[in-house]
Amino acid sequence: MTDLSQPPLPGTLPDKRQVAASFSRAAASYDSVAALQRAVGMALLEKLPSNLAPARWLDMGSGTGHFSRVLAERFAQSSGVAVDIAEGMLRHAREQGGARHHVAGDAEHLPLRDGCVDLLFSSLAVQWCGQFASVLGEARRVLRPGGVLAFSSLCVGTLDELRASWQAVDGMVHVNRFRRFEDYQRLCGDSGLELIDLERRPHVLHYPDVRSLTHELKALGAHNLNPGRPSGLTGRARMQGLLQAYEQYRQVQGLPATYQVVYGVLHKPSDGEQ
Repeated sequence: MTDLSQPPLPGTLPDKRQVAASFSRAAASYDSVAALQRAVGMALLEKLPSNLAPARWLDMGSGTGHFSRVLAERFAQSSGVAVDIAEGMLRHAREQGGARHHVAGDAEHLPLRDGCVDLLFSSLAVQWCGQFASVLGEARRVLRPGGVLAFSSLCVGTLDELRASWQAVDGMVHVNRFRRFEDYQRLCGDSGLELIDLERRPHVLHYPDVRSLTHELKALGAHNLNPGRPSGLTGRARMQGLLQAYEQYRQVQGLPATYQVVYGVLHKPSDGEQ
């Protein structure tokens, strides 16, 4: 079980206790609005080595278990473990199968023994971790020699349209902060894992209006969780200001929301390669 009694994370990332609670509350609504999450996870699956045949896989930050079920189907002869910090998500996922085991845990302190998995798959989860170096260290620890880490995350530039529109209204923190892509490059390079692929790719979604976007973020559990966010309800005048500011970005398809997605695939060297 993960220890959520620790003090808030240092720096500017959200407190993981709030992240866990928010995603637990969103378990029932998450799948209905998770188009981006589906697209990113499928793109990450396409990056796995074609000859990969894991005996055991780990879906880290498994959420509702969608990709646990995909992994179980793809690697039918293997067994899987789903780990998530949000126990509400695990309860939802457990009812639908996929992984053999569902474990509450923190990606920075995995409750797994050394060298127990051949594939660690994690899609759109590690952006919530305060120390990505710890995530990589845990990946290296739990992977068997020859194992693969495949992750996707979000970096600076994500939801910049929404961020800039709020900045024009009141200058307060309304949008989650993310690491720079250069930080992912540096940390992966220092991880002791062999870097197979690391890229940043924009995904742009379009919405008919701002409320459709903010409703989706809330349904995903990914609305503003940052330190320094405004408390209380958003006033009518500020919301009207947001609507007006965001209109400058309108395209033929609607209002754009850009996600800067990081894809990484790393390999733990076999004993003879180290």
